[in-house]
Amino acid sequence: MEDTSELRQAVLTWLEQARNLPSIPQAITDVALAVLPEWEALSNAVVRAAPVSEHRDLYGKVDGDWLPRWSTLLGGSGLGDATRLVTQGAEVPVEDVADSFVAFCTAPAPAAEDWLLLAGDLPEGTRIELGRYTLQAFTADELRQLGPMPALYGLKPGGLDLQLLAGAPFVHAPDPDRASDRSGGHWFDFTGPRPEARHWRALLPLILWSPELLHVDAVFDVERGREFSLHQNHVPTTLQIYEDRHGRQKEVEVRELGSFYVTRAELPRLQAFCTAVAAKIDAVMDGTTSSRKLPKQRARRLERAARHLLQAYQRTHSDYSVWEQEADELHLDYVIALEALMASPNDDHAEGISERIRSRASALFLTPVLRERVEKTVGKAYRARSRYVHGDVLKDQDEEKRLTDLRDLRLLVRQIVLRWLVLTPYDLEDLAPRLDAAADGTGREHTIDEPLRAFFRATPPQDDAPGL
Repeated sequence: MEDTSELRQAVLTWLEQARNLPSIPQAITDVALAVLPEWEALSNAVVRAAPVSEHRDLYGKVDGDWLPRWSTLLGGSGLGDATRLVTQGAEVPVEDVADSFVAFCTAPAPAAEDWLLLAGDLPEGTRIELGRYTLQAFTADELRQLGPMPALYGLKPGGLDLQLLAGAPFVHAPDPDRASDRSGGHWFDFTGPRPEARHWRALLPLILWSPELLHVDAVFDVERGREFSLHQNHVPTTLQIYEDRHGRQKEVEVRELGSFYVTRAELPRLQAFCTAVAAKIDAVMDGTTSSRKLPKQRARRLERAARHLLQAYQRTHSDYSVWEQEADELHLDYVIALEALMASPNDDHAEGISERIRSRASALFLTPVLRERVEKTVGKAYRARSRYVHGDVLKDQDEEKRLTDLRDLRLLVRQIVLRWLVLTPYDLEDLAPRLDAAADGTGREHTIDEPLRAFFRATPPQDDAPGL
């Protein structure tokens, strides 16, 4: 076991010497600290406790020699922040800082992870597996431990108030293909697909669970004990006004929760539903490695439908709030999702595609009244989509009615995706012929009705599959 006592003492000595320095503003970079004569002693202690052969991530080459990187040891570890706070006279828990710095230097380099902050509210302590992802709601203290210097939270000016995030839904997963990157998280990643598309396999079960809107508020990088790059401006907040016990009004900043909400009593049911849906998604996506055309195409169609559904969700601010410029465009996303799942490789695409999509979508529902309603909704969506792509607009339609129709279409497409997952075969059989036969009144009890009823009895979503 490595002897870290010398390194720990070197940190304490460094912080003690910092008390004699003039006050250093937080805006001063770590370069100013790395030129101090005392820095060499601390750097040498790092070399002895965490040699380059075992902790390459701490080092960089300078004139052919491997030397500790001051940007990592001061900036990445948080020691630079602690030093500046000491010079300013702040009460810094130096013993805790020393322990954190030793752990930062001597622990194995952590794996990189992708994290998504979702709009919504979950009970603290929630932990649900979503395939390779995990849905989790942390306490503020648990989030504090993700960073490199937990003792400094609340001391640095302008830092993130982690109390805002207690009960916030986070989805996270290891990303073995991503190299360590300390540049921080960002929403628009021009190196690849949008985040909600890239992480669709984690988000789709949650969308299928609840009729409420689910959004991704931020995407960022985590290396546990090293980097927790969620910043203050990544968290949407609002001001909440309340009266204190003296009748005076107070304003408190709170996180915007959105409408996605799960109670503690619902957690076992959510766990069962997500497990079942994630397994069905995995079964379909296994087709990507198949040598046969149909399984590959089925996997591509599911991914395409999910990406367009998630893209539409991300641009829908609330059920009755959509940017006017995008309202018509959302019909494209929903219709593409429908076509991706309802079309068959054997279809003649020259004629009748909208009629087939409408007929097959309605066949997923069990009563004649609902099937007629689905046909009308899908037909209306196709007409809106056609007007849009041909350069027209939806004329003479009340704005509230327009948004209501768009909401109804969103909820319908969500139901169709879920039912497609429940019913789709994972072998070389195509679902479309079954739906065509069911639409004609042939054999639907065994091939459609029974499997759907069995799934929704065993693992119902939050809204109990209305319209079953």
